[in-house]
Amino acid sequence: MLRLFATSTARLFGIGAGALFRSPDGVSRVRPRRVLVMLGFLPLFALVQGIHWLGFLLDEIFFRGYRRVQIREPLFVLGVPRSGTTNLHAVLARDPQLTTFSTWECLFAPSVSQRLFWRALGRLDAKLGAPLRRLLGVAERRFFASLDDVHAMSLSSPEEDYFALMPVLSCFILVLPFPQAAHLWHMGSFDRDMPAAERQALLAFYADALRRHLYVHGPDKRLLSKNAAFASMANSLATQFPDARFLVCLRDPVQTVPSQLSSIRAGLSFFGVPSTSAPLRERFIEQLAFYYRNLHTLAESQAPARTVTKTLPQLKADLAGAVRDAYARLGIPLRADFAATLDAAAATARSYRSGHRYDLAELGLDAAMIARRFADTYPKPANAGTAKTEHTDTAAQAAGLSRC
Repeated sequence: MLRLFATSTARLFGIGAGALFRSPDGVSRVRPRRVLVMLGFLPLFALVQGIHWLGFLLDEIFFRGYRRVQIREPLFVLGVPRSGTTNLHAVLARDPQLTTFSTWECLFAPSVSQRLFWRALGRLDAKLGAPLRRLLGVAERRFFASLDDVHAMSLSSPEEDYFALMPVLSCFILVLPFPQAAHLWHMGSFDRDMPAAERQALLAFYADALRRHLYVHGPDKRLLSKNAAFASMANSLATQFPDARFLVCLRDPVQTVPSQLSSIRAGLSFFGVPSTSAPLRERFIEQLAFYYRNLHTLAESQAPARTVTKTLPQLKADLAGAVRDAYARLGIPLRADFAATLDAAAATARSYRSGHRYDLAELGLDAAMIARRFADTYPKPANAGTAKTEHTDTAAQAAGLSRC
């Protein structure tokens, strides 16, 4: 833990300096707006990171019992971005036998100490009439409203626990403010490019994050984790957690690639990074190609008996059937109370229409190029069931318009 703290602190200084003085994509110059944004972001980010590490220190003093928690048969929802993992995660999180990270735990309370502090503060606030809760609700609606069409979220909603890697600067979303950081791109190709010693250290840190969560929520629970970004480390996770189950979500790259590139444009622009940068676009496309290859390896050779693959059309057309099939094949009992919840969620999934829109030409893409680029990385999933493969609306693509 101490070594990770030292490494992460040194790395923060390095990528912070790089953000101020180095080209974000190797081509464009550092613009004044980026410098101003980073001068405000970096101190706040460092402060939050310091609070997290203080929480970890307090855990080692007062809550060392988390170390004895066993992670039994965790369920990992993996997949490529924009493939239905968020909705699937939200549905599975309603299964009483599972426990998963919420947004506020990911962002503000990775340690046991922080969670207990915020819970105590919440109880005190409730006794006073909940003024802080109401104020937080207003701020939450304003902050998260702009994300609804791309990734709807709230502080209490289930969220990707890759945020638990933020204190060790290994959460891939940090590539938006720090696209010049080589370590973050190694996270995007973790199983292939992360040095072995650092790979093991990060996996151990992540396992401790899961133990802390179970320590608070109950060690009898089965851990549910959803992370599209963990497609890069799928095979390492299968080794680290030899009894884990994997539910993989896939989508045709012709839809995945533009949807993902479109979804990150606002984040890049906010941090003064050219959202139309050709070098960055190429790096993201290559990363997505690795995701497909890595998930295929997981399903076909690394952990075939512990992996079930579903496509987005399958999840949309018959969510309840897809989950029931996955539970049966992965040996997860289906409780009667959750079965009823599942049926209701399936009806919502069938009628869902995303509000996310993008233009292929504006993103520097065309459907034929994507199809060629991913021809050898998107084999038909061997265990994806018998539902129809995803239909591509060629007329819409020809016009350069698509959704989600």
